[in-house]
Amino acid sequence: MASEYINLYMNNPTADGTDGTAISTDGTQLSPLTVSLDASTNETKKVKLAVRTETGYVATGDVTLSDYGDTNDRWKFSLTENGTYSDTVIISSGVGSVNSIFYAQASSSSLENPARDTSVSIQVKAVIDQA
Repeated sequence: MASEYINLYMNNPTADGTDGTAISTDGTQLSPLTVSLDASTNETKKVKLAVRTETGYVATGDVTLSDYGDTNDRWKFSLTENGTYSDTVIISSGVGSVNSIFYAQASSSSLENPARDTSVSIQVKAVIDQA
């Protein structure tokens, strides 16, 4: 289920486009961001994502993306695929009704047991106004 004003998109969204698959926002896991990792090799993977508002709305000011949950230390974010990954990323160029691209990096540890972890969510903080 999508948010009323701003959403995240996966499945290789295009910069300044309106493509991608909306990531579920209501906790039902109907369309979750999924990354499969081989913990035995301490694997990491990068995923291209986008944030955009619904048509007729715009984010006024910064849009802050971060994560929260039991294993949120395994997720980091960057504005570019090969940039510096951190706990939080801020898009200050203005988010509107076309894709603003960012990247998430998931990591695993050989110290963890195989599991389907659904404890982490991506949090979007923004002030939304009519365009």
